[in-house]
Amino acid sequence: MKLLVTGGAGFIGSNFIRYFLNVHPSTEIVNFDKLTYAGNLQNLADIDAQPNYRFVRGDICDAEAVEHLCEQPFDAIVHFAAESHVDRSIAAAREFIRANVEGTLVMLEAARKRKISRFLHVSTDEVYGSMAPKESATEQSQLAPNSPYAASKAASDLLVRSYVQTHKFPAVITRCTNNYGPYQFPEKLIPLMISNAIEGKKLPVYGDGLNERDWIFVEDHCRALDAVLEKGRIGEIYNIGSGRPVPNIGIVRSLLKLLNAPDGLIEFVQDRPGHDRRYALDDSKIRRELGWESKVELDAGLKHTVDWYRTHSDWVQEAKSGEYQAYYEKFYVKRRATLAQL
Repeated sequence: MKLLVTGGAGFIGSNFIRYFLNVHPSTEIVNFDKLTYAGNLQNLADIDAQPNYRFVRGDICDAEAVEHLCEQPFDAIVHFAAESHVDRSIAAAREFIRANVEGTLVMLEAARKRKISRFLHVSTDEVYGSMAPKESATEQSQLAPNSPYAASKAASDLLVRSYVQTHKFPAVITRCTNNYGPYQFPEKLIPLMISNAIEGKKLPVYGDGLNERDWIFVEDHCRALDAVLEKGRIGEIYNIGSGRPVPNIGIVRSLLKLLNAPDGLIEFVQDRPGHDRRYALDDSKIRRELGWESKVELDAGLKHTVDWYRTHSDWVQEAKSGEYQAYYEKFYVKRRATLAQL
């Protein structure tokens, strides 16, 4: 199999590439990424020299570049590339529409023209909006996005669906709950809390901290994507979650306990606009149809994540300072040029 992975230098994309090459070592993967602030090639430095992995820098909104890339005989596309930070979407929504909607359209058109046999569109539970207590969204639930980010992802989901219906396009959509684990950019809740606690800084928690999220360890998500890529039914949507929503303040206190840091570091701050109170998914469909289930319990996953950030302080500091953005020019381009001469 030969895969094109968009956004593979990001958190979930890079974990997926590493996972997939480990489980399917004969697969070839091309990683197509613009390298925005959230794209970090150091996430994949350990596999960069593998002959069945290649990175191509490019923008999913660049139709000419995407169509040229898709001239290669890919068996499938796994589409991660997206702007994904809610706070950033509130401050500047336009780029989210461009990347998440227009970029998805470009990818769909290129894949359709080249008759690529499977297109896996990776989406989010945020498209369903906030869930009432004890309520969980199914794949048939109404879309009710409450942030520009969530709205842009809902729009891209509907665009993918329209291609399935209109063009008989071989797409599958997944909607996953909040991911956590190694290589997550430190603007997100869990890595931000970990790094701030290690540095003795305040831990900013929105509102009363009782907003609930269903957390899934990133490798569990990667296993689900693998299952959908192999066995998911064309035109279907699959929810992916752990089924155990937890208040944000509970997550923060668990992290402080693992780090032996005081609760006094917690600082409640003004809530953000349109902050969804609760996310929860009914993922019985993927469990029933594809035999997938989450394996990593939250306590074990959080401990593993804390340990990783503790032992990768250089990665964290470079992510926070922006130094990682020089990696492409300083190391990657030069190394590729050297390899090409061998």
